[in-house]
Amino acid sequence: MSTRHDSSSETLVPFDEALTRYDPVMGLEIHIELNTATKMFCGCPTEFGAEPNTQVCPICLALPGALPVVNAKAIESAIRMGLALNCEIATWCRFARKNYFYPDMPKNFQTSQYDEPIAFDGYVDVEVDGQSYRIEIERAHMEEDTGKALHVGGSTGRIHGADFSLVDYNRAGIPLIEIVTRTIEVTPEKAPAVARAYVSHVRDLIGGLGVSDVRMDQGSLRADVNLSLKPKGSEVLGTRSETKNVNSFRSVERAVRYEISRHAGILDAGGAVVQETRHFQEDTGTTLSGREKSDADDYRYFPEPDLAPVSPSREWVEELRSTLPEPPAVRRSRLQADWGFSDLDMRDTIGAGALDLIVATVEAGTTPQSAKKWWLGEMARRANETGHDLDALGISPVQVAEIQALIDAGRINDKLARSVFDGVISGEGSPEEVIVERRLEIVSDEGALSEAVDRAIAGDPDAAQKIRDGNLGVAGALIGAVMKEMRGQADAGRVRELILQKLTS
Repeated sequence: MSTRHDSSSETLVPFDEALTRYDPVMGLEIHIELNTATKMFCGCPTEFGAEPNTQVCPICLALPGALPVVNAKAIESAIRMGLALNCEIATWCRFARKNYFYPDMPKNFQTSQYDEPIAFDGYVDVEVDGQSYRIEIERAHMEEDTGKALHVGGSTGRIHGADFSLVDYNRAGIPLIEIVTRTIEVTPEKAPAVARAYVSHVRDLIGGLGVSDVRMDQGSLRADVNLSLKPKGSEVLGTRSETKNVNSFRSVERAVRYEISRHAGILDAGGAVVQETRHFQEDTGTTLSGREKSDADDYRYFPEPDLAPVSPSREWVEELRSTLPEPPAVRRSRLQADWGFSDLDMRDTIGAGALDLIVATVEAGTTPQSAKKWWLGEMARRANETGHDLDALGISPVQVAEIQALIDAGRINDKLARSVFDGVISGEGSPEEVIVERRLEIVSDEGALSEAVDRAIAGDPDAAQKIRDGNLGVAGALIGAVMKEMRGQADAGRVRELILQKLTS
């Protein structure tokens, strides 16, 4: 009998040490919910956040006699996604029944595709630290999403230890595309970063198509991380684990690192890695055992008898190809030229996952340099401190542009802007509302500034005399005193002008 391995009872090998003895092998699966108005096989709406079990019907609840019909818009979106992933598009494909019992599956099977996907044999190129890595796509297939289980009671929010469970079937039947890579073997120490870069690239690529909102925080993009280790010099693949539904770029990277350390600890101790699903724990950066992972044969796939095969014409496929946006590499080069970014600037932007955020901020009315300053500086710092991705900080590109506009108008400075960011992120309202509520606007009253300068001069006569003697470098001390008294709510340039007027004229 196999033995489960939980983080609480395992010895972890430090990441760098593990890579001296083992090479990681990865496979990534990305599930993307399409933004169609209705579900995959019925007419139920797909809006996020509706009251539980209000967006269901006999078809998505699998009531006897209810027959599914394929959503044509979902087929179109799947083809466009396949083309964007450089895949071949099938001339003929069909759906299959994937059989397994789970409470969030009303039918006790999932309508999916198995050996006849709509898109296959693709690739994308991602960049990490200036080096390009090609990730080969095995297939992108259509399926339906499951419902959502809520486990009440217990300390983990999972079924083990819960008092009871509730199921919301609103999500059951929403169109999904699952993108499955072939085996990924890269420079071992780069594996976590490559995994993160790949998920980020796919998110940006699919978001550009407009077929999904690709929001990881709402589950419309979810990543599964398959990982195994093989001894250095060996070609024999190890047993894999599958960390399910990882919901941020940072967590994808952390999951890879943790599983490398966990697998190495098991193998070093002479144990055997269990082929199982794992659940990533955001608070600790660890994974916990889920269930032993089934192989394809265990699902007893067979063709779905209630759905006709899908056979897109070549003319339609080429028509859809013409709707694709510019390729990511071309877009990056164009933006870099338009913005005047250096190669290092662009590399940092892509590495931070900030490209689309900067694009949106520029479109909202600010300059590329200002947008980069905030997203790669202040926002990146906050993301590192809180463990969030940039797009999950609680502030939008439009709001960042609004704050920069307030700076440009002279109403706040960079220091005050950081307090405005604090207020917006904590939910205190728009930038304008935060400024008013926190009384952050720069003091423009010349009389008040002049009086503050007089007090600073009186308080530091030595510095004042040096300025009178021509040593303007010490003006900073008086400027600092004024800014402190004014709680940073003064224009430092104007304060300097007043000091010099009073002491040198």
